[in-house]
Formats: sequence, structure tokens, C-alpha cells
Amino acid sequence: MLPIEKILFPTDFSEPSYEALRAANELASHFSAELILIHVVSTTPVIPPSPGVTGFHLPNVIREMEHTARESLEGMVREKLGGETKSRTMVITGNPQDEIVRLATDEDVNLIVIATHGLSGWRRFIFGSVTDKVAKLSPCPVLLVPFPSEQD
Repeated sequence: MLPIEKILFPTDFSEPSYEALRAANELASHFSAELILIHVVSTTPVIPPSPGVTGFHLPNVIREMEHTARESLEGMVREKLGGETKSRTMVITGNPQDEIVRLATDEDVNLIVIATHGLSGWRRFIFGSVTDKVAKLSPCPVLLVPFPSEQD
């Protein structure tokens, strides 16, 4: 596992993911590692369009989601990392757990740092736990970071 040269941090922009970002940033600083922040835009529609809705074009919606995710990742780097950590951002489209594992393999990542919970309720029921699947399929160690309220 050591040395840690590349850390992958997947985010869904939830509050628990910000807690995991703090841990990932601290580890990256400690090991002088590169921190790769990614967001995966899921191609699975969460809510089907209502009957009678016109003008819904999935490729346009996905492009807009990718654009928004890029801006959000860049904001995270500016606001939460403070420019001290070597980092880069990526937005990928596909199945979140598959893309996270694929990227970890392709980038020869040494560690994935991910929040234990992101989406909850019916969204978690529909999609399953991305974190659980990443932990099972990852080619490298995975650090699961719980949200503080989960530790009580």
C-alpha cells in the first residue's frame, strides 16, 4: 500500500462527501500525493419524464449535469483544498461504481477515500450503495469515512 502517490476521491456533493474530502486532503498532504477528485454523472434517469412533457432530451440533460459537476469540483478545490494539495478534477459519465473502479485501475491509484453514505432514502434503494460496491470491487485499499452523526 505504501507509498501513497495517488488518492482517488469520488464525490456526489453530499455533506458526508465533504467530510471524506477533509480526510483525503489530509492524507494527500501528509504523503505529498496527488488527489484526484471525480464525480460520475449517472446515465440512469432517476425520474422518468412525465407524460406530456416535451423537450426532454437526455443527452442535453447529461451535458448540463457534466458542466455543473465540473464547476462544482473546481469550486471544491478552491474552497476546500486551499491550493496546497496537488489535485486534478474529472467528470465521468456512466455507472458510478463501475467508473470509480475503472478509473482507480486506469490511474494506478493507491487509495480511494469515499464517504460511507451519500444519497439516502429512495435513491439509495434504487441505486444501491455505490460505496459498498466500490469497496468490494476496488483494485486498491478503500478508506470509508463516516459522517460525524453516524459515529454516535
